[in-house]
Amino acid sequence: MNHMSTEKITFLLNWHATPYHAPIYLAQSKGFFQQEGIKVALLEPNDPSDVTEIIGSGKVDMGTKAMIHTIAGNARGFPIQSIGTLLDEPFTGVVYLEGSGITPDFHSLKGKRIGYVGEFGKIQIDELTAHFGMTPSDYTAVRVGMNVSDAIKRGDIDAGIGLENVQMVELEEWCKSQGRPSSDVKMLRIDELAELGCCCFCSILYIANENFLSSHPEKARSFMQAIKKATDYVQREPVKAWNEYKVFKKSMNTPENEKIFERSYVYLSKDCANVPRDWNKVTNYCKRLGVVKPDFQQNMTNKFLSWQLDPEDPNPSAKQVAIAKHQKEVADQGGVLSSHVQPALVA
Repeated sequence: MNHMSTEKITFLLNWHATPYHAPIYLAQSKGFFQQEGIKVALLEPNDPSDVTEIIGSGKVDMGTKAMIHTIAGNARGFPIQSIGTLLDEPFTGVVYLEGSGITPDFHSLKGKRIGYVGEFGKIQIDELTAHFGMTPSDYTAVRVGMNVSDAIKRGDIDAGIGLENVQMVELEEWCKSQGRPSSDVKMLRIDELAELGCCCFCSILYIANENFLSSHPEKARSFMQAIKKATDYVQREPVKAWNEYKVFKKSMNTPENEKIFERSYVYLSKDCANVPRDWNKVTNYCKRLGVVKPDFQQNMTNKFLSWQLDPEDPNPSAKQVAIAKHQKEVADQGGVLSSHVQPALVA
């Protein structure tokens, strides 16, 4: 019996199509994949927790996934490797609304219902409870998948793990529709609570099945070359890029997604590279969480990137402070899609 096969690269997103996926869809719509001699089928998951398993099993060749999941998936035996970065250190934490009884004090989570996407969100919160002299039984964990914002709006949970550039924006827009100030949306940043020094555990990576990489290294190289062209285009022409993305992917064409794009812009990796320092931090964090063994070998490489990589930032802490200030300004005044704002305000 002949099994059907395809020459297309199959690529599974970490989430439903989101504004920060712009470089991936634009590489398709602008013909950059075609220019590199490859065909790519872009797929979206129903459950983001399935992504590492599906790619690791070889049912799909490539995809995107957060660094912590990429490391944990490999530690579990799934042969996946990161070959680049899409979104660099987006602020991630426990998102809540003013009036929920939650405050900047982590202890205020006691007795609250906290939503999480997949199991590692719960592992992170459980570890933090120990850090703050509490136990996992001090809060109620609720698995909500991709519906963190909706669950908060409905009152099903008191808070949930989310991104500053996605779930916070969704809730800010909802607050406005309810006649509430957008400043009612707050976040307890996990990197600050856990004293990590970066939000790199939630950097969104380009990952691939290791068998695919060893069998088709030229395809992986061509894929990343097309992604770099699209990334350069988004950096150079954000307004044009966003308008083209909206036409190609109709679901993007909402005011809320426009704001998510503006808030995601600063996090888009310019050189699309894995950052060794971040990988070291997150590997150590995963050891602390107990999800990898002490002798874990990092499953990342930059060998499929054929351009000059940017030097590592000499002062990542100062960069985080600058980005936080910048993101507050974008939230208040608009970002790269606003006529008065120039791209690349934060290096």
